[in-house]
Amino acid sequence: MPAGSARSLRSTVVIPARLASTRLPRKLLLAETGRPLLQHTYEAAVRARRPGGVVVAADCEEIAAAVRAFGGRVELTSPDCASGTDRVAEIAGKLPDMDILVNVQGDEPEISAAAIDLAVDLLQRDPAAVMSTLATPIRSREKLADPGCVKVIFDQRGRAIYFSRAAIPFARNWDDGLLTADPPCYYQHIGLYAYRRDFLLELAALPRAPIERIENLEQLRVLDAGYTILVGTIDEPTIGIDTPEDYRAFVERWKAKNPG
Repeated sequence: MPAGSARSLRSTVVIPARLASTRLPRKLLLAETGRPLLQHTYEAAVRARRPGGVVVAADCEEIAAAVRAFGGRVELTSPDCASGTDRVAEIAGKLPDMDILVNVQGDEPEISAAAIDLAVDLLQRDPAAVMSTLATPIRSREKLADPGCVKVIFDQRGRAIYFSRAAIPFARNWDDGLLTADPPCYYQHIGLYAYRRDFLLELAALPRAPIERIENLEQLRVLDAGYTILVGTIDEPTIGIDTPEDYRAFVERWKAKNPG
């Protein structure tokens, strides 16, 4: 390695996988394509170049057995984990040689390899940041007004300023041109995170911030504590599978790409 060059950080993808789901029961094991939904996400994550591997953090033996059946790597985690982040942190405790853990949701079967690599690259480039995440432009008034679509604003160096369910920045005098501006005025937060391992192990001990409780957004705990989250931008949003309609649409897209 040339003198003065930064060491390449060691990273791995962790997919927290929980069997129970409210709006779409047992969604990670749905297999109308011939493969469980979780397998599609795993195979998408494996395509990323920067991480050295992919591991599923399963909450039960049924999920673990499904992963083993398709040849994936899996670790059982405590069923008492309160969130996917806690599940990823439990895996981090077993991987002392890793520098970065990338949290990819199990219901993101179309996540791009480039998105995962970007999250890792952001932390490689900025040693001061403890986390990275992604965002994509918002181009519709409907999405901007939807509290289910989390918005993010960030500074000129790509450091997150705030995440909100509200439209931020709020336009005092609305103009439809705000939705077509270049560079974009509004960004949707994409729920993919990369964490430095040491910080991830400390995250659960941080007290919940008042703004986190109000917005119900865990990442606000990090900002409230004074840490830096980097935000990378991608052109298209990832599509999480939350409802039966989401899953049917995914199956149709998959079959269109894989006829016969």
